[in-house]
Amino acid sequence: MKSNPLTRNQILVQDHLLLMSSQKVWVSNPKDGFILGEIVDLGSEKVTVEPDPPPGQRGRLSSGPVAVPYEYVYPAEDSSTEDYDDNCSLMYLNEATLLNNVRLRYQRNQIYTYIANMLIAVNPYIEIYGLYSAESIKRYQGCSLGTLPPHVFAIGDKAFRDMKVTKQSQSIIVSGESGAGKTESTKYILRYLCGSWGSAAGSIEQKILDANPVLESFGNAKTTRNNNSSRFGKFIEIHFEKNYKVTGGFISHYLLEKSRICTLSPDERSYHIFYQLLAGAQPELKQKLGLGKLGLNDFHYLRQGCVQFFGTKATLHDPIVDDFKDFAHLEQALGRFGLNESERLAIYTVVAAVLHLGNIKFEDDPDDQRGGCRVSDMSESPLRLVSGLLGVDPDELRQALTSRVMQTAKGGVKGTVIMVMLKVYEANNARDALAKAMYSRLFDYIVYRINQSIPFQDSFTYIGVLDIAGFEFFTVNSFEQFCINYCNEKLQQFFNERVLSDEQMLYEKEGLGVDRIEYIDNSDCIELIESPKLGILSILDEESKLPKPAASHFTSEVHKAFPTHFRLALPRKSKIKEHREIRDEEGFLIRHFAGAVCYKTTQFIEKNNDALHASLEGLVQESKNPFLKGLFTLSNQQQQKGKLAYVSVASKFRTQLSELLEKLRGTGTSFIRCIKPNAKMIPLEFEGGQILSQLQSAGMTSVLELMQRGFPSRVHFSSLYSTYKNLLPPKLSSLDPRFFCRALFKALGLSEEDFRFGLTRVFFRPGKFKEFDQIMRNDPESLAQMVSTVAKWIIQSKWKKTQYATLSAIKLKNKIQYRRENLIIIQKTVRMHLARKRNRPRYKGIMKIRKLNSQIFAMGQTVGKLKKDRESSQRDVEILQGDLANAIQVIKRNANLKEPDIEKLYQDLLTKCDSLVKLLSQRVEAEKNAEEQARARKIQEEMERQKREKEEAMKQKLIEEENRRRKAEIEARRKEEEAAEELKAKQASQNKKLQAKEEVLLTGFTAAAEQERRDTELAFRLAQEGNVTVDTPDNNNGLQLKRSNYAAVSKVGKKFDLSGWKYSELRDTINTSCDVELLEACREEFHRRLKVYHAWKAKNKGGGNKNGVMTDMMSERAPKSVYQHMQSNYLSSSPTPPTNEGQVQQRYFRIPFNKDGQNKVLWYAHFDGQYIARQMEIHGGRPPIVLVTGRDDMNMCELKLNETGLTRKRGAEILEYEFEKEWIKNGGEVYIRPADRKNSVT
Repeated sequence: MKSNPLTRNQILVQDHLLLMSSQKVWVSNPKDGFILGEIVDLGSEKVTVEPDPPPGQRGRLSSGPVAVPYEYVYPAEDSSTEDYDDNCSLMYLNEATLLNNVRLRYQRNQIYTYIANMLIAVNPYIEIYGLYSAESIKRYQGCSLGTLPPHVFAIGDKAFRDMKVTKQSQSIIVSGESGAGKTESTKYILRYLCGSWGSAAGSIEQKILDANPVLESFGNAKTTRNNNSSRFGKFIEIHFEKNYKVTGGFISHYLLEKSRICTLSPDERSYHIFYQLLAGAQPELKQKLGLGKLGLNDFHYLRQGCVQFFGTKATLHDPIVDDFKDFAHLEQALGRFGLNESERLAIYTVVAAVLHLGNIKFEDDPDDQRGGCRVSDMSESPLRLVSGLLGVDPDELRQALTSRVMQTAKGGVKGTVIMVMLKVYEANNARDALAKAMYSRLFDYIVYRINQSIPFQDSFTYIGVLDIAGFEFFTVNSFEQFCINYCNEKLQQFFNERVLSDEQMLYEKEGLGVDRIEYIDNSDCIELIESPKLGILSILDEESKLPKPAASHFTSEVHKAFPTHFRLALPRKSKIKEHREIRDEEGFLIRHFAGAVCYKTTQFIEKNNDALHASLEGLVQESKNPFLKGLFTLSNQQQQKGKLAYVSVASKFRTQLSELLEKLRGTGTSFIRCIKPNAKMIPLEFEGGQILSQLQSAGMTSVLELMQRGFPSRVHFSSLYSTYKNLLPPKLSSLDPRFFCRALFKALGLSEEDFRFGLTRVFFRPGKFKEFDQIMRNDPESLAQMVSTVAKWIIQSKWKKTQYATLSAIKLKNKIQYRRENLIIIQKTVRMHLARKRNRPRYKGIMKIRKLNSQIFAMGQTVGKLKKDRESSQRDVEILQGDLANAIQVIKRNANLKEPDIEKLYQDLLTKCDSLVKLLSQRVEAEKNAEEQARARKIQEEMERQKREKEEAMKQKLIEEENRRRKAEIEARRKEEEAAEELKAKQASQNKKLQAKEEVLLTGFTAAAEQERRDTELAFRLAQEGNVTVDTPDNNNGLQLKRSNYAAVSKVGKKFDLSGWKYSELRDTINTSCDVELLEACREEFHRRLKVYHAWKAKNKGGGNKNGVMTDMMSERAPKSVYQHMQSNYLSSSPTPPTNEGQVQQRYFRIPFNKDGQNKVLWYAHFDGQYIARQMEIHGGRPPIVLVTGRDDMNMCELKLNETGLTRKRGAEILEYEFEKEWIKNGGEVYIRPADRKNSVT
């Protein structure tokens, strides 16, 4: 007989787990980012998930269930193989579904994906046929964002249309890591904007398009992560006239990587122009430049790296880079920019001079006793070749490279000149400095000539495209990576301000009532770098101005200035073994928004100072090559400023970056986030872990959360009106724009959850504006039906306004009557005020005279004390009293009596009173003198009596002092006891403060754990690309410690430890156990896990389509007031101690329940002690919902009775028979209490 209940309960548990596993979930995975699985068990802090087999291996078993924290589990879509153009169209907006949608689209050659108005572009590393054709350009022209599949052309078209509508310049920010495809995206945007909408480009447009290949030749290079990596940043502005035709352009460039000219890594190349010149130039040109039959291995600057060409006949292949063909394209582009053959030859001469300059080598001079050096014999030929190309004397060039000239400051212009011989390493540095100076000034000249050929005098607005190096991290990171990552920190801050902060400010300004979201703020990292006095850049500039700057001193000063800064750490804190070998004075580690990067500072000071010493500067100024001399025209002026006033590379870049951000803030902004799918740069390989890290660093997950809560699509009322008024008849198109929009939405039957009206515009939920646009452009029959509905709604609206006008007229009539009655009261009050003002002096005078009666009364009392002349004095007082009465009568009878006359009458009476008082006082004084002698006799007697009383008082005083002493002792003892109590209270207060501090530390631990996770992911990505070693500490140590502490505290005072029990074991014990104490402990643990599970589901609830709404409806397990009470009283609530069997109470409740839009729903609940046992919902016209614990727990209220607030609701609690009557009436089963289970089984 006992086996049947057990079998039935096991079936219930299996059904319950089946209900939980009906929905797929995504689980965090280091390699793939997230993997798909099913929930098999619920723990107190973790959820157990069974991963699905990998795609294509359905027959194989999975690696086994994994237990992960709730925060690393996300709900999956119903179909994990269906992709969406816009991630906002997903049911669940989280980073797992975002990554899966990008993965699906990438596998189907759909490399573009939207997140609201932002574009995610994944580099395919292959050419996709027809994706960028002229037909594609025409197809996207004038189309709203979202009406066609995602494309970079759609972003360009959006920027152009926004510029026309708002009359404001626009910017498109293309960002991403090296190799993510930023340069190619920039090309296609420029091609779309300048290509005359698919037709042949004009002269100005063609020059703007030609700027990219020219800049790529001089500013791009092959790196380990990208074959065409931009080693500089550029902001290309396309200027338009008032009729929105291209009128010109302007290019700003930032931070050219000059160190690449002189030093290369083994697998990298220098700038493309060196290889293009050697591969594609004609033999005659090579002969003029001294290149002849020289190859890549013949040049010191090139043979340090990869010595191979790109091309169809070369050993390296790339669909974009071809050294042989690109030189011909470069020649044509330079010609279109207006550079004639001699000017192009001058440019190539400087390029060749840089190559030959690197072949000059130095050796110690044995004849120089000062330790100087000389040019080696093998380098004489390159020396003469360089001097010929530069137009200088070979001996002067030799002297300038091996020595430098110093001039004393005290001698003025004609001061003493000292020649200092250079050591070998110093001569090498001088040679490299000259090469870098020539090439950087040549690059500036190239940009200058491009801008000169595309002027924009008639500019009205412009569209700017920003392409700058993405976040960089290598095994060895130097000054270039520091500046690039600093720039990316500023751009990420701008992204946070423009997309996250400004978006939420707009919601507040428009009054939408959208909850704010939190995002990672990197302002502390930016302040660490650019703070005016204590920032790293300021410390670097100050170090560079010292007489003998040292990298070790600079690094020590940085660590000294920020000893406890969260973003700054020592190299030994890195997760990479090679970084921990760097000494503290040789580098530092910065925790950027994308992860921690360790910088080696040995060359920071050298790379921050790009000035040449005086010998080389003077040599170039005396050159016979006018082109080279023109590149250095401003050098002398900069040299005269002195070391303390020079502008460093970092300061110049910081100023340029500030100007760039000022431009961006003054324009409308569109964002393109480029993603690198794998580190090998091969097609059709999707590395989910590193892609998820890029999406997180780009702020896409925060944008998803904002889009889930907010309204990404918005349009002004006037713009919406002007867009659709031509589709409607005149009687509707003539309406007010705001009223027109409201009528339109009412006619279409749009749900109020899909849009919201602001003060100036209407906002749409993700994907809803696209649906609205499709409805508006539907077939004519549907449009006619919609027009009929709009007309009907307008009539109803006008009738309501008429009713309101009638009611307003009645209200106005009542208001007029009310005012008439109150005007009478106002007139009465004013008349009273005028009368009071006119008679005020008279009744004030009467009041003052009547006050003299008190003096007369006092005189009468004085007269009564007299023994002599009493009768005469009494007559004088009576006469004065009669004068007072006569004066009052005079004032009353004479209405025209003036205030001065009344005052004179009063003063006369006052004088008489004073005289009579004086007379009576003299008479009283005379009688007092007579009585004084009689009083003297009594004084002696009084003194003796007082002496006796004094002696008695002294005795009494001694007694009182003794009493006070005893009371003081008692009070002292009381104060001691009170102080002891205060000490106890103070200790208790300190304990509370310590507890509060611990809670603050736990709160801050979450941000530190998130930063730690990103640092670890970045280190693993670097380990995959190079030969570096990464430690693998447990990233969840802190989190596990917090949870273990929580578990230890929760076990105190408990008899049973159920933290290791499975969900099914708890459910089985609750349904079968007869041990009351064990049963109560299991119920408490079971309901606690239910709370955690439902909280996780509520956090990840769906949104964006109807299925998400239905899911939200199914989650309504109890009235909202119950959960609101629990949330508002969560912090103040305390756990309920376990009760004995005899103390368990059965309580029953009934309250209204608003579910599925119905107001006539009653919710019944039966609580067995603190936990719900039965639950019932009675709907009007629908079958009732009857739920019993042990079978329907997932759909029942999981809260304790004292958390629901039901006991405080008036009229909520009902009697047992009332509940049982409805329970039996609606087909409820007989309920057996756990306490009665033992007797039932017996």
